[in-house]
Amino acid sequence: MPAPRILVVDDNPELLTLLSSSFEEAGYIVQTAARGRTALDLARRERPDLVIVDVLLPDLMGFDVAEALRRLRIPFIFMSGVHKGGKASSNALGKYGAIAYFEKPFERSALLEAVRAAVPNQPEPRAQAWDVVPGPQVTENAEAMQLTGRVDLLGKQGLKGVPVSLKSMDREQQLRMREPSRPPPPVMQPVVHSARVSTGPIPLAPSEPPPPAGAPEVLQALPARETGVKRGDLADNLPQLFAAFYTAKETGELGLQKGQVRKIVYFEGGMPVFALSNLVADRLGQFLVRAGKIDEETLQHAAEEAASTRQRTGDVLILMGALTEEERLYYVGQQIKSILYSAFSWEEGTWALSFQARARKEAIKLDIHPANLIVRGVKKLYKLERLKRLMKDDAKPIPSAEPLFNLSDVELQAWEAHLLPKCDGTRTVAELIKLSGRPEADVLATLVALTSLRVLDLR
Repeated sequence: MPAPRILVVDDNPELLTLLSSSFEEAGYIVQTAARGRTALDLARRERPDLVIVDVLLPDLMGFDVAEALRRLRIPFIFMSGVHKGGKASSNALGKYGAIAYFEKPFERSALLEAVRAAVPNQPEPRAQAWDVVPGPQVTENAEAMQLTGRVDLLGKQGLKGVPVSLKSMDREQQLRMREPSRPPPPVMQPVVHSARVSTGPIPLAPSEPPPPAGAPEVLQALPARETGVKRGDLADNLPQLFAAFYTAKETGELGLQKGQVRKIVYFEGGMPVFALSNLVADRLGQFLVRAGKIDEETLQHAAEEAASTRQRTGDVLILMGALTEEERLYYVGQQIKSILYSAFSWEEGTWALSFQARARKEAIKLDIHPANLIVRGVKKLYKLERLKRLMKDDAKPIPSAEPLFNLSDVELQAWEAHLLPKCDGTRTVAELIKLSGRPEADVLATLVALTSLRVLDLR
């Protein structure tokens, strides 16, 4: 029996990510929409079993969406951070017929229980790749989301790069890459101040000369102890960079920069385990506000207390009773996932690789399979124009002779599993879209994701 389908409607991308992940972990199939009209188009086409809709949307009121859902006989739950109080709740339940009404901030677990009550999920929840496991100690830098400086993210040479592939390396090269590197002493340089970016000194690794003209299409990333930090243009190479770490089972850091925004992804044995961002908006407290767990007033009070007592904001929130230790574990995991996902939206910027004997020690580490990270990142963040650029109508997908990932590593929906055998090199992308009966963007995203994994190649 297929899993129930849920549509979540909210213009807050962080809350959408958090809720969709929570429902997926509980075994539901989830779609999201940021606008009311988009939600109604999806509802008419997909007929979800339940819709969770925010009252205040950019184009329509959630109440208008609810009226249309009632005509479609699709049950729904309201969320609102503006319309609060008993009158708003009774109006939503009585006049519009909502199953439940949740005021932001609300308990994620309570919403999940309401969903389970409305749409029971018979299958056992699937084992997901977003489990959060305890690790060694937490540092102040982790709370503040400051960059570690192990990767040179301020290089100004604008080096031209190509996708990284470690698959083509011989055994001796891969073994050399696993040897601990000893980076040179850092050079301190002040960071340009910005309202959106955390400030502070960031150690820089020395720059290296650009690759020679006519560099091969596949870059063999040599160990940092021999060549320094490798760099290149990001473009559409992020999936290949994740795949490179996974293929070589490498431990190290992937630094990403777009303007003054910097992110670092940490890998252990080829698996992404942690991520940092220098955006103030990516800090835990701000993430909790956007996710609807706490309000701005609570965060401000906690931040002031943390500053005066030299504690972490998360610790203060726990002492205040606004957050439990278990919830912090969960939300930091979601925060890290949000940082990882957001990088897939970048179509410009630079990357830098640095290999270390051991990745950054943190109290929280993610167990994320790169295959599902890449698939979800492409599906969530690649826009239609980008998908069309990467997947031309006349291209013919065909199974790859040398896939970077096993197909069993990828979580496919039923329609994707049915489409895959049709990708045999005899049909064009345009033909596959027609055969699928799915929206163009959905099919293109799946094909781009599977080619990024080298599960499919293009003829």
